[in-house]
Amino acid sequence: MLLLKNKRAHFDYTLTTEYTAGVVLSGQEVKSLRLGHGSLAASHVTIIGGEAILLNAQISPYTFARTENYDPKQTRKLLLKKREIKHLEEKMQEKGWTLVPLSFVLLHNRIKLNFALAKGKKQFEKRSHLRERDIERDIRKTFKDKITLR
Repeated sequence: MLLLKNKRAHFDYTLTTEYTAGVVLSGQEVKSLRLGHGSLAASHVTIIGGEAILLNAQISPYTFARTENYDPKQTRKLLLKKREIKHLEEKMQEKGWTLVPLSFVLLHNRIKLNFALAKGKKQFEKRSHLRERDIERDIRKTFKDKITLR
């Protein structure tokens, strides 16, 4: 079940390989995510000291929990196997590659983070993508009435 989605990821990046990882969360963060309170905008995954870490992901505080000493944008550790972390670290050493969080999902009653290995798009690529989408929408609109069902 989809809990939270990074809507800008597909527009800003060219995604290649997707991964799923567990996230170390507190109880109030789990409850807040189940309600859909959070944001993955401007967040990214990095590897520091052999550990995968989620940075700048905002999870709003749960309204019925104590909020003292709670930072909504704190770093959160991702649970991955060592060989996966090593592979991701090697790929990130190459120029232009980054790890972009895509969504928080509820999988077998556990909250997981879907993220992808991605390369950033240039401005002209974004414009051409918008242009193609507009053309496709116009074509669908013009042929909507002309297509007959059997």
